[in-house]
Amino acid sequence: MSFTKLDGDFGVYLHWPFCLSKCPYCDFNSHVRHAAIDETRYLRAFEREIAMTAERTPGRTVSTIFFGGGTPSLMQPSTVGGLLDAVAKHWTVSPGVEVTLEANPTSVEAARFRGYRAAGVNRVSLGVQSLDDASLKELGRLHTAREALDAVAIARSIFPRYSFDLIYARPRQTLQQWAGELRRAIAEAAEHLSLYQLTIEPDTPFAALHKAGKIATPGDELGRELYDTTQEICAAAGLPAYEISNHARPGAECRHNLVYWRGHEYAGIGPGAHGRLNIDGRRIATETEKRPESWMMRVESLGHGLIVDEALTPGEQSDEYLLMGLRLAEGIEPERYAALSGRALDEKRIALLQNEGAVEMTPSGRLRVTMAGFPVLDAVVADLAA
Repeated sequence: MSFTKLDGDFGVYLHWPFCLSKCPYCDFNSHVRHAAIDETRYLRAFEREIAMTAERTPGRTVSTIFFGGGTPSLMQPSTVGGLLDAVAKHWTVSPGVEVTLEANPTSVEAARFRGYRAAGVNRVSLGVQSLDDASLKELGRLHTAREALDAVAIARSIFPRYSFDLIYARPRQTLQQWAGELRRAIAEAAEHLSLYQLTIEPDTPFAALHKAGKIATPGDELGRELYDTTQEICAAAGLPAYEISNHARPGAECRHNLVYWRGHEYAGIGPGAHGRLNIDGRRIATETEKRPESWMMRVESLGHGLIVDEALTPGEQSDEYLLMGLRLAEGIEPERYAALSGRALDEKRIALLQNEGAVEMTPSGRLRVTMAGFPVLDAVVADLAA
């Protein structure tokens, strides 16, 4: 099996880079602009980049579309509709396409959400992050827990599918507090939850505060207990982990994210978007200019905002497959790794990791990380890739 085949899903990622404020833990490509955003001009730029990308990838059928950010729910529904029209103009869109839009509770209005639904969005992902007001304030969020739950209720009433995110392992958070918060969240979640341990990312305000000793995250022992408790509570509620940080009822997984983790093909459109395209037998990595205004001017002059457009080596392809695929509970196909890299995984390393209880082989021959191995996933991947 090879990345160069056109089998598997084809996803389109659309990056809307603007936010009302920058969260202190966030290292995503997001920008605050106090002047009004010229959505019409940006829409034209997106349309041009979509057209150029489609020229390079003819014959694809789009199975998933994802509006990420930034805060896509700051867009007018007409802009979302225009972007979806542009995708449908240049590619075939599957009748069962999954169309996800990320939203913050602060920008949730029933009328706006109905507009997104009418435009073609059929799944929303809400950045709730916490159900505790003090924690929300510390995380730099602009909404309250009540506003978050109201937003979830609006999403539930309008969209066939919805999910929301929570961050745990927050400063001073206890195991009992998190267990209670998680159970409350599960009561509000229909089919999907994304649950992320707080990490201190370089060059963020939280990194500076952490270095100065002004915020502290749980130690390794409590961090592991928080992780284990998360798995136990979610599994008992019928929301097992299908990826290291994502939980869903069987069949309700985010299909767009599975495109990434399974190593399929996706187009990255918009400022700072990444893509993986299979062109002329090569796996092409793409990346666009991050700064919104610079990206737009680049697209207006060149037809695209690309700053990276290069073929991955067999080693890079296989390492990426390993890194992404082992995040999934389903694991990877060792034969696919061998086909990509030109060499098989080291059986002695696999055996050693099996003896340590970190990985296992499934009856169908897939290699997967165990629940005990997930907390040390980076080390497992590094060992196998060596």
